[in-house]
Amino acid sequence: MSASPTPAQWQIEGDYFESCNCDVVCLCLFSTAPSLTSRPTQGACEVAFGFHIERGRADGVSLDGLNTALIARTPGAMGAGDWSVALYLDERADERQRAALQAIFTGAAGGPVANLTPLISTVLGVKAAPLTWHKEGKHRAIEIPSILHMGVHAVPALVPDAEIWATNAHPFAPSIAMASGDVGNTWADYGMRWDNSGKNAHYAPINWSNAA
Repeated sequence: MSASPTPAQWQIEGDYFESCNCDVVCLCLFSTAPSLTSRPTQGACEVAFGFHIERGRADGVSLDGLNTALIARTPGAMGAGDWSVALYLDERADERQRAALQAIFTGAAGGPVANLTPLISTVLGVKAAPLTWHKEGKHRAIEIPSILHMGVHAVPALVPDAEIWATNAHPFAPSIAMASGDVGNTWADYGMRWDNSGKNAHYAPINWSNAA
């Protein structure tokens, strides 16, 4: 998926969240079938992932404070493959940082995304973009003007002001918070457009590396 130089060693810590078009709760992750094998509630899967790196390094290059967004669409069950994907890299990154981000978030440098790359059939593109990240309490958001407006918030829990966490359910994090998409949760690019307002979402801290 990428011809950029691949860092030999990298590690990132920060936050991720996602917003898909499944009804709450997403059958791709939570069903009686193995993970990613159930058909999405809308037939196709349309999901956006936002990432913020609090601290990170790739072969000595700092990735602190940088953001990325990954878009994916599958025509059926996610595990069946035929994914179409698009990647947006923080325009504040210099050439070395951008190469490292591209290698990490395409899976070329190993790590969690590498487990998904065999499912990808179409790369729509990789772009530098002005990504703005926001995190406050139980809310996460990322924006690219005129392209991506994605925000999610925790679903109500039995204990007020608490979150519902699911464990051992997602390839990106050991535990994920159950959430739903904000109103106006949209993406439009590459001749496609979707609105995931009120649909399924998750968020979690991440700690990734390509260490064996």
